[in-house]
Amino acid sequence: MAASRWRRRIGGLLLIAANGLMNSTALAACPSWPSERLEHETQALAAQIAQWDHAYHEEGISLIDDALYDQAAAKLESWRICLNDPTAHQPLTRVTSSRSTREHPAAQQGLNKTDEAGVRRFTSRRENLWIQPKVDGVAVTLRYQDGELVEAVSRGDGRAGQDWTARALALPGVPNTLPIAISAIFQGELYWRLNEHIQSREPSTGARGAVAGAMAQAAPSQETQAQVGLFVWGWPDGPTDMAERLTQLSELGFDTAAYTHLLNDQLDAAYWRETWFNGALPFATDGVVIKQAERPGVTSWSNTPPEWAIAWKHPLTQALAEVRGVEFRVGRTGRITPLLWLYPVQLEGRRISRVSLGSLARWEHLDIRPGDQVAVTLAGLTIPQLSDVVWQTQERTPVDVPAATTYHALSCFQNSPGCDTQLLARLTYLGEQLGFQGVGEGTWQALLEAGLVQDLLDWLSLERDELRQARGIGEARSETLYEQFQAAQGASYNAWLQSLGIPPTGNAALADWATLAAYQRSDWQALPGIGPGRAQALDAFFSHDQVQAMADELRAINIEGFAATP
Repeated sequence: MAASRWRRRIGGLLLIAANGLMNSTALAACPSWPSERLEHETQALAAQIAQWDHAYHEEGISLIDDALYDQAAAKLESWRICLNDPTAHQPLTRVTSSRSTREHPAAQQGLNKTDEAGVRRFTSRRENLWIQPKVDGVAVTLRYQDGELVEAVSRGDGRAGQDWTARALALPGVPNTLPIAISAIFQGELYWRLNEHIQSREPSTGARGAVAGAMAQAAPSQETQAQVGLFVWGWPDGPTDMAERLTQLSELGFDTAAYTHLLNDQLDAAYWRETWFNGALPFATDGVVIKQAERPGVTSWSNTPPEWAIAWKHPLTQALAEVRGVEFRVGRTGRITPLLWLYPVQLEGRRISRVSLGSLARWEHLDIRPGDQVAVTLAGLTIPQLSDVVWQTQERTPVDVPAATTYHALSCFQNSPGCDTQLLARLTYLGEQLGFQGVGEGTWQALLEAGLVQDLLDWLSLERDELRQARGIGEARSETLYEQFQAAQGASYNAWLQSLGIPPTGNAALADWATLAAYQRSDWQALPGIGPGRAQALDAFFSHDQVQAMADELRAINIEGFAATP
């Protein structure tokens, strides 16, 4: 029973907050901006939301995922509260429609949205409860007189909407004539027909936007019209008892009964929510709706959410997150990876506080700064990734961007300015190659912060008491580290080559260090599996001053392979 965006504007944000569902970004602390900037950014976000609305309602184009729209609107609400704006708790200003409007013959009501705990509270206090999938489409009110369709009104603001009568009469999925000559009002969802759709596998189908587009087009094709189906979820002036209502809806040709089930201890709300989320359906869904069998008649209805029905949405597949900061990490090989630090958001049960952009080029293209609003998803349900930049601040916060030309495979063997992250990556990789146990990035970071390690091999000469100077390293820990560092001197020649960062050598058998250091590029290229590119990288590695200095250091303590002579 998915509603159009006008539903969310009529108090929906407050209802979400009341039920504890609003994303953590929505009710985060007020931005630290000066009030003048916050007011400017708030106006800009409101203008962006108005643009999304206009495209959706006037042109039938969905420019933003519906869940992200909800969260962006919640963000706007929170900023208005921060500004003590007297309009903060009022619905957003409605975009003026150029199409003719009609009053609904029965107001379309929004729904309180809740979570699993809210569902338990709702169901524990009531009996004879039924459940339906929350079909993701555009809501419509249909009025029949003596069995003939005479009026169709879009959801609008719940009280009035666009006059869709002519369009509805042309849709094969909406009956022009009922099999029984009755006068009745039906409320339902126009949805985009999908074949064996599984919501958990394809959470973003664009189905709602497709229906909105079909209803907005001046002359949609017959194929487009045939793709629009109807799911009736309400009969305001019909029987108040659910069982009787479903029976009569079936007699009228509607398939409501096939997707409406009585809740019990075995087949409860969680069962049906999971079943419809993971099972094949002919339409997209964004949750379930639980409703009492008995409900009041239409005469006293308003467009405010009823007390006798609630919606339990599917897990978010995208979350709107505010960027807290941008960090540029230099990896072991000199690759610069931008990281976005986010105000934490919950996504599919996980707390997401940062996301990688993968490359400096991508950051340069997107130009993401603190304060921007981005959409994050989980790739394979495990790895956070950025899916879109939803909105960017008007005032761009400066960030310190490293120059790509500064870092490469042979930079930062020592802790010179700007080398902290690359040296840290080199040390972490070295520990892995030498087989250190329990010596990860945190240990190396502590040694760097204590000034005990200033280059890639400084740790070789550290004593137990020196190790204890680092944060978090006590007597037992220093003993373990000292023993591992000393034992590393007996590591294999190949492990030491890898720990220093030797470029790939394929399957070539490698001679001692002195022999390899004397190789020319042509000598490298003569080895099996080494082409021109690898040969050039290997030649540069063995001729690099700092690499040669480290080899001398290893030779001085008789490390295997380094002490040998040609």
